[in-house]
Amino acid sequence: MKLYYAPGTCALACWIALEWAGADYQAVRADYKSEEYQRINPLGAVPALDIGGKRAMTQAPAILQYIADTHPESRLGSNEGVENAFELNETLSFLGSDFHAAFWPFFMPYRYTTDESEAARNAVKESAYARIDRAMLHLDALIAQGNGHVYQGRRSIADAYAFVMARWTEYLPKTWREYPHIAPFMERMQADEAVQHVLQASQA
Repeated sequence: MKLYYAPGTCALACWIALEWAGADYQAVRADYKSEEYQRINPLGAVPALDIGGKRAMTQAPAILQYIADTHPESRLGSNEGVENAFELNETLSFLGSDFHAAFWPFFMPYRYTTDESEAARNAVKESAYARIDRAMLHLDALIAQGNGHVYQGRRSIADAYAFVMARWTEYLPKTWREYPHIAPFMERMQADEAVQHVLQASQA
């Protein structure tokens, strides 16, 4: 099993989940532009998980769910019951759409304007602040309800996903440190041995 990643991306959430699950895997740094990687994932994005099938698995929420499903002993997935499963899927959908997408104008402003001037691109970046803050406030509320975790008071794949993306606020005027429940969550995650390993190894 090979996980293709790039430093700082949401692929690190899948890497953390693999570590938590005690999975047998290899992490491979992806070269987005290479023909080899385009064959692995024609979208040219990470993460991608190659398990030896006809094609690699893609999309972080789906890969995270696969890791949880194939390693039930790690208890990274949902609690039993349809409504509990729905709550985790709802949370992953929020993280993958509302939260993740909120950062796109900031990181890739050129996608959102035909004006190539620096002023125009800076305006696009600044337009992302309010949407990111709204998503962070919702995440903060989830963690408050979850007694320090994103999902139902215990560690899950949602913790890994939220952690990796909340780190992106380091580039913004308002960082994760300014949210009362996210801040201690992030500090606990940063102290986690598996998280430390992934962060260090991904920069090597």
